[in-house]
Amino acid sequence: MTKLSLIIAPDPIFSQRAQAVAHVNDEIRRYISEMFEVLYQEQGVGLGANMVGLLKRIIVIDLQEGGIKTPLAMINPEITSASDEVEIRDEASLSFPGIHGAVSRPRSIEVRYLDEQGTPQSLHADGWLATVIQHERDYLDGVTFLDHLSKMKRTMLMKKMLKQLKES
Repeated sequence: MTKLSLIIAPDPIFSQRAQAVAHVNDEIRRYISEMFEVLYQEQGVGLGANMVGLLKRIIVIDLQEGGIKTPLAMINPEITSASDEVEIRDEASLSFPGIHGAVSRPRSIEVRYLDEQGTPQSLHADGWLATVIQHERDYLDGVTFLDHLSKMKRTMLMKKMLKQLKES
């Protein structure tokens, strides 16, 4: 049973920067395991640690394409390069229920990170995976998908979300 749970906006944690993980140990691996539990329970494709109340530079992703689980955990993810070519995709977040917005991001990226054993890894990601990595990594810097939208659109979407939460 997981001790972590999803935090719903508005919450100050979404504007805070997560701290780098100094050592990958059993505690970090437990956080990753619990983050995956929350991800699957909430039927999402990615989580930044801020979304479950941790200010640690960890993201977990599972696109579950074709219904097959392919979990990917990234500790201290760093985007080392990004394509000039961009894609606009409709983005949403488990922590901002009921709202979404069109966000423009690089179509492909290179990312360096530590795996669950603390081993340095690098990955080239395109398309949907690149979008999800960038979206979740933003959380670690205190940025949400709403921050990529105009102030007017952001305000409108937050009002809509808060109204829906109040009604439910």
